[in-house]
Amino acid sequence: MFDRRLLRNFDYLLLLTVLAIMAVSLIIISSATLVNPSGDPMFYVKRQAIRFLVGFIVLIIILTIDYTQFYRFSHYLYGLNLILLLAVLFIGKETGGAQRWIDLRVFELQPSEFAKIIIIISLARHLAAREGNFDSLFSVIPSFFYVLIPMGLIFLQPDLGTSVVFIVIVFGMLFMAGAKVRHLLTYAISGVVIGFPLLWLRLKDYQKMRLTVFLNPETDPLGHGYQLMQSMIAIGSGGLRGKGIFEGTQNQLEFLLEQHTDFIFSVLAEEAGFIGGVVLLLLFMLLIFRVIRTAYVAKDTFGTLICIGVATMITFQVLVNIGMTIGMMPVTGLPLPFMSYGGSSLLMNMIAIGLVLNIGMRRHKLMF
Repeated sequence: MFDRRLLRNFDYLLLLTVLAIMAVSLIIISSATLVNPSGDPMFYVKRQAIRFLVGFIVLIIILTIDYTQFYRFSHYLYGLNLILLLAVLFIGKETGGAQRWIDLRVFELQPSEFAKIIIIISLARHLAAREGNFDSLFSVIPSFFYVLIPMGLIFLQPDLGTSVVFIVIVFGMLFMAGAKVRHLLTYAISGVVIGFPLLWLRLKDYQKMRLTVFLNPETDPLGHGYQLMQSMIAIGSGGLRGKGIFEGTQNQLEFLLEQHTDFIFSVLAEEAGFIGGVVLLLLFMLLIFRVIRTAYVAKDTFGTLICIGVATMITFQVLVNIGMTIGMMPVTGLPLPFMSYGGSSLLMNMIAIGLVLNIGMRRHKLMF
């Protein structure tokens, strides 16, 4: 039964920050999807609002469960995740050359999104059980193998962006668990030198083009470089204050594609300008700061590592998503947390924040 005294430690500022980002998301999605095939200008907004509500309910449910219970069941979650990732390769729905979704009639499930939080939970257990035992170069190898199987299954979908998220999460959590920086740098450099040539051979043609166009989008302005160029035009034309909501020409005239999903930041920057973009970045910075703060006040290593995993995941996705809209990163298909239209990503992030709030609430032992 939920003890109301836990609310004394509840991080209301973190929750309000998440809700503020979600409110911005609904406004920008409404502009990005004003004209759509359904004929209802509010079609996408209403669907995303329902997802927000479902995500909020799931967050509340997460709060009622002592997060230490996830320590006990993390292996089962890990196994279930592998089953779903395998299932995608055989029965998954293919869209845009990628097979990432399982059609459940009521909604489409994207297991690779939930794999992120499941890996964070299960890796947190693994590292907490080996606390302080990372003195040698080879002591961190089991942790890499822990994520290698799910990462490989996701890469086969293919989904390079999410696969890279896994690598970043592992490094962030290993650092917090006590692994030496020089050891992590050794593996990072070795991975780039050895892994990139092998990875290049396995990439699909469109993935190779994304990396090539990233260096110079003008080499294919009407093909793979089109989206990036339109995104930079949208952001640049927004100026300081923007053109106004529903007034962005790149957005409303549909020069910009995927404007409600991967490139939602471009719509925000065009219509709310530099000021709007900075406000959103400040909200994300506040969110990440509160998550890291919770990591440092958590009562155990398991809770600390979950928070660091969540902070690393959100930070990396924000940097990559916004970076790709301004030409600083290659186009990867990673959504902007709490902003991009989509159900699986939103629900996964709400679960992640629910866990962080849960850990913060239970940072002190209740006295009777």
